[in-house]
Amino acid sequence: MTGDYFLNWATMTASLFNTVLLLWLGLIVLLNAEHRNRGSIWLAAGGLLLGAAFFISHSAIIGQGIRNVSQGMNFWWYAGWIPVMALPFAWYMVMLWYAGFWKKEPTYHQQRYWFGLTLLVGLAFVGLFFFANPLPSYTQVVQLDLMNTPGIGGIPLLVLAYPCYSVMCLTLSLTVLREPTTSGRVMGDLARRRARPWLAATSVMLLLVSLLVAVVMFWIIINARQRTLYNLHNDMEIILAWFDLLIASLVALSILLLGQAVVSYEIFTGNTLPRRGLRGQWYSAISLAAGYSLILGGSMANQLRPIYSLLLTTILMTLFYALFSWRAYVERERYIKHLRPFVASQGLYDYLLTPSANLPKPAEVKMQRPFQALCADILDAKVAYLVALGPLSPLIGPALTYPDKTLVTALPALADLTAQFNSPQIICVPLDPIHYGGAVWAIPLWSTRGLIGVLLLGEKSGGGLYSQEEIEIAQASGERLIDTQASAEMAQRLMALQRQRLVESQILDRRTRQVLHDEVLPLLHTAMLMLSNRQAFLPEKVENTSAETVALLTDAHRQISNLLREMPTSAAPKVAHLGLLSALQQVVAEELGHAFDKVSWEIEPEANTKLQGVPPLATEILFYAAREALRNAARYGRPPVSSRPFYLKVVIRWHEGLEISIEDNGIGFGTVTSAKGGSGQGLALHSTLMAVMGGSLVVESVPDNYTHILLTLPQGV
Repeated sequence: MTGDYFLNWATMTASLFNTVLLLWLGLIVLLNAEHRNRGSIWLAAGGLLLGAAFFISHSAIIGQGIRNVSQGMNFWWYAGWIPVMALPFAWYMVMLWYAGFWKKEPTYHQQRYWFGLTLLVGLAFVGLFFFANPLPSYTQVVQLDLMNTPGIGGIPLLVLAYPCYSVMCLTLSLTVLREPTTSGRVMGDLARRRARPWLAATSVMLLLVSLLVAVVMFWIIINARQRTLYNLHNDMEIILAWFDLLIASLVALSILLLGQAVVSYEIFTGNTLPRRGLRGQWYSAISLAAGYSLILGGSMANQLRPIYSLLLTTILMTLFYALFSWRAYVERERYIKHLRPFVASQGLYDYLLTPSANLPKPAEVKMQRPFQALCADILDAKVAYLVALGPLSPLIGPALTYPDKTLVTALPALADLTAQFNSPQIICVPLDPIHYGGAVWAIPLWSTRGLIGVLLLGEKSGGGLYSQEEIEIAQASGERLIDTQASAEMAQRLMALQRQRLVESQILDRRTRQVLHDEVLPLLHTAMLMLSNRQAFLPEKVENTSAETVALLTDAHRQISNLLREMPTSAAPKVAHLGLLSALQQVVAEELGHAFDKVSWEIEPEANTKLQGVPPLATEILFYAAREALRNAARYGRPPVSSRPFYLKVVIRWHEGLEISIEDNGIGFGTVTSAKGGSGQGLALHSTLMAVMGGSLVVESVPDNYTHILLTLPQGV
């Protein structure tokens, strides 16, 4: 060490700071790698650990003082040169991997000759190191005894070759970064583009370090020829210490730049998405390295006794562990706060027991609150849409939006988007924000029955990338919201149906009793009295009495017949007797045929055969749902004024289950139903019954163009 206390403190602090951060980064890359068997992971982690090894030897040397000569100093001297020789080529190799050199990308054709040249130079260094003794011992360096090392013009060969070699590797690294290859992982291309400035800045810092090392080497050789050893040590020790501090500071800056790229975009670990927790740990590691190096560097500069340094280390270890525990507790409290909207009561019990007329729409049944919490507190998204797809979409209603006033009409048809979700392994798909209402990512939502929805997310408010934990939480939360809302709506509709059936049954029972008691029984009683008093009448009046009795009995019979006719009937016997296809054709022919100008039927032979195996209950529910769709088309589909014929097309096919397609070219669903008295409750009810059975009822409509209703019944049902 020099005689300058603050210079010694700063130099030791920078060395320890670099040691801690490089060691942490190397271990994090290795331990958090998605596939540790990849050579690129070991190359990146190995390079970082080699850098840590160099600064370990560097700290050991400056801690003992550069004038100290011993076997231990020789060991640290040789140990420090191993990573120094390997690191420039290792960095070049990592940048080649980043640019797709090993995948035969365009970078391969641009860099293959340069890579071969650097590889040959590196192998030459290895041979020179083992066979030509280009590296003098630390004792020889301190004594400036360089006569036994090979050189040119009195300058050691290592001093001439190493600066050129390191500058070449780092310059080539900068050229590689100009055209990085595309990435196969989600958000990989965006992560590479955003990480490239950090990597380029790191390469520039390392290039400056190499140039400074070259300047220091030549400066030492030139000044060593002109001064005595004593004067050299006295005059140059301070200057070398300042050079050392400058170089260590540049390396520290490059480590911070590299670490930001690693933890923010996971460019070396190979994970699909960056993780928020890793970024927080990186900031904690910086704090630990800064605090630890400042205090330990000060103790080394003060040359405290070892026991005091040990006590300081113990205090620091306890302090940082306490801070770590405190931060863990704070994070836990934050997670609990964010979790509370998802585990709080949704009021589903009250929702089920309250008549549907007094309830809000399904999208408003306390599902907006957890969705808002998800988007605002956890994801920090600017805009988001939660859209239900498939069998559950009729139960969910309109999409949930964030912010509340965002218009759902900004979204286009999602058929092209859902076609990309061919596997549950797909985490998210990039979107064009212009066409999708500001959303840039689409997250598929799955259940055991397949795709049930999609969560569209806009950019984060801070402009960063979504972390892996955020995408997983968003996916799980979206699936839970759709599932909960669909279950609640299905249960509420079934409760409403049961409530309606109970009311109808009570009304029918009371009306039956009233008719029988007030109208039928008096008629029967009168007829009985007339028959019992028949003998009291004169013979000429018997004929008139018989006629009146018959009229009374006929009236009673008519009222009982009307009462029975008004009671609800079941279509099950008709469907069971005729079959589903014939029953539907009979409904169209006898009841609805006059409503259409043309009716076409397309029945696949396989579907006609499979219809025979559909259970009776499922057949009845299918019949009711199809009949409701046919009646809606007949009542509300025909345009008021139109020159085109109004047609109905029914297609029955078998595609991994039964599909019944009912399509008309009318005015579209939802345009005039309210004006004509339709509310859509019939289709909502039948979609619920289809969902209970395991099938689905999906409505697709374009105003003034067509309405398409698809009934599906899976093969297992």
